[in-house]
Amino acid sequence: MPKVITTSVIRSAHPGESHGGVYIVDVDASKCEQVVEWNERSISWEGRGLERGLRGIAFHGNEVYLAGSNELLIYTKNFELIGSLRNKYLQNCHEITIHNDTLYLTSTGYDSILEFDLSLRSFTKGYCIRTRIGNRCINRLFKKMSPIIRWGKRIYLKHWIFDPNSDEGPPAGDTLHLNSVHIGHETMYVAGTLIPWLLSIKNDRVSVFAHIGGGTHNARPFKQGVLFNNTSFDQVALADCSGRILESFAVKQYEKHELQMAELPNDVARQAFARGLCVSADNLIIGGSSPATISVYKFGYHNALKTINISMDLRNSIHGLEIWPY
Repeated sequence: MPKVITTSVIRSAHPGESHGGVYIVDVDASKCEQVVEWNERSISWEGRGLERGLRGIAFHGNEVYLAGSNELLIYTKNFELIGSLRNKYLQNCHEITIHNDTLYLTSTGYDSILEFDLSLRSFTKGYCIRTRIGNRCINRLFKKMSPIIRWGKRIYLKHWIFDPNSDEGPPAGDTLHLNSVHIGHETMYVAGTLIPWLLSIKNDRVSVFAHIGGGTHNARPFKQGVLFNNTSFDQVALADCSGRILESFAVKQYEKHELQMAELPNDVARQAFARGLCVSADNLIIGGSSPATISVYKFGYHNALKTINISMDLRNSIHGLEIWPY
């Protein structure tokens, strides 16, 4: 089993407390090493999550890129901080990915994906996508649009490309809760918890790739379907493009007496919140959940082959999760 790197978010942490971290997990040996403790104070402490913790993870050469809420942090592979990047349109960043020499960042607070050229060291392009679903279009941005019909529903997609270095980008807004981005076959795939579809962007055109249901994280094409954290149903799922579940894996559940802060209401934190997902070279599925737990799944088995717990604090949730390449 591989080594993985994961980030965490500690929901409802208070000023002065650690509100996230970075861990290297040796799955085979069941060992975990914390390499970064995140206690940055200059964040918004409102809500349960918001700007707390660290999120997406990506690699380029010997550099490790970690997403904070409104900042991209650059570390060496030995976790020495060597730089950071900001952009006015980067807000509440979730997942990130690198393809060739381009870094793609989700900006949940702007319904956007930002492109950063790693060779030029500059932001070069932004995609904003906003949606409305139903028979009437109530937002003026969508009045002139024709709906895309999928599975008997009208999908109003409004998208535009903008310069992330200008003042002419989109206004702040979160209509998709955009949380995942994946690149494959010269196509960008994006999804969010507030829309039940995996969207594709190719040649600057947005379309619906697959139906996955609402409340998902980390959706990506896989084999002939889509692999994703079916967070609303406490499972990792593989579905076909029409949304039919082909195989699913139950997320780890703990006894109540095992949990720290077990009396927290569900709108603050709950266990089995599935987020963070990666695939090993031999198609083992590695998923994250809360309280901070890494689980390994294999097709043909309903339950996890192995689970490793990092923290029993119910507020501590896995966010980013990738195979450790070094």
